[in-house]
Amino acid sequence: MRDFSRREAAHRAGIGLDDLNRQIELGALAPRKGDRFSVGDVRRAGLIHSLEAAGIPLKGLAAVIRDRAVSLEFLDSPTYELFAAVSEVTFQGTSASTGIPVELLMLIREAIGGAQPSPEDRMREDELAIVPFVELQVNEGFRPIAIERLLRVMGDSLRRMAETEGDWWFTEVIQPRVAKGLSPNDETAAALSDRFGALADKTLLAAYHAQQARAWTANIIRGIEVELASAGLHSRIERSPAMCFLDLTGYTRLTQERGDAAAAELAGELARLVQRTSVQHGGRPVKWLGDGVMFFFPEPGPGVVAALEMVDGAAGVGLPPAHVGLHAGPVVFQEGDYFGQTVNVASRVAEYARPGEVLVTQQVVDASDGVLASFTEIGPVELKGVSGPMRLHAAHRQAAGHI
Repeated sequence: MRDFSRREAAHRAGIGLDDLNRQIELGALAPRKGDRFSVGDVRRAGLIHSLEAAGIPLKGLAAVIRDRAVSLEFLDSPTYELFAAVSEVTFQGTSASTGIPVELLMLIREAIGGAQPSPEDRMREDELAIVPFVELQVNEGFRPIAIERLLRVMGDSLRRMAETEGDWWFTEVIQPRVAKGLSPNDETAAALSDRFGALADKTLLAAYHAQQARAWTANIIRGIEVELASAGLHSRIERSPAMCFLDLTGYTRLTQERGDAAAAELAGELARLVQRTSVQHGGRPVKWLGDGVMFFFPEPGPGVVAALEMVDGAAGVGLPPAHVGLHAGPVVFQEGDYFGQTVNVASRVAEYARPGEVLVTQQVVDASDGVLASFTEIGPVELKGVSGPMRLHAAHRQAAGHI
């Protein structure tokens, strides 16, 4: 493996040479023979700098490292290759060599969770790995706003995954080991980390590819339908999609009474219920709203059936009573979310619904012929924030053969 001089190590760790020298003087970091530094040493230097920036006194940290009460040797593991080094090239220099606008390049750092850089900052190696993906899009004429949206959604989604994984490791590995008087970073823990790391990478790619297959299949279907329609061979009945909001009645009060652990348990139970039911009927959860969920359904009819099943399902698993609102109409998709008046109306309808009730607008009823549901009009209703009265209907489950 390649080793580095003191100046090179500081450079790759993204810290000043004086900072590295101070770590060495205090005994927090020890150079190898010949005053050389390994890749692991570079990672340690960067982590020590981060620990100090987080408020941990360097002298105290150095003392426990010298006494071997704390070890950072686990950073030698290949698992920690994700601690990327700083490269030699700047954002501005990469922009000049690739033709990518420097603003798009700097967005890479923001998208993966860093602070906004300046054009003269050096890029990290993990950031450089993303550059060819952006470069291809630029060369193919993709709009900068579309590139930005994808980068931001990728970054935000992966941030949530990484933070959840970090919490999972802390509660399932670090805390139990500390409770037993074991080091959370000894050889046994490091070996477990290596095993999980390799499997987690494969799991992430497999899950991502499965999601891609679904999204790409939808695009293929849409493309073929357009081609067939252009040739006069196919005419698809166009229906507006439906937006759906499900809220739990009394969720906030209940979690205040039972505590955070109960709130987390309820949230997990709700997640399992709505994911399973919505996907079964062709929809998908878009985002979580504390005490509820927002859904997208390409077809309003199946959305009604899914909503009825979710309300019944919530009662069946001991969740607080659910109430749901649906509205059909045009929506704007942007950055993994949906916007527009249809979304706003659906939210207001859900607010109006009583516990255990599924309320839908006339537009949903008109697009729900043939589904296993019946509707009872409750009359024109004035909704907060919606101009003009809305014709609302209460949806009810209907057995097969009684349509």
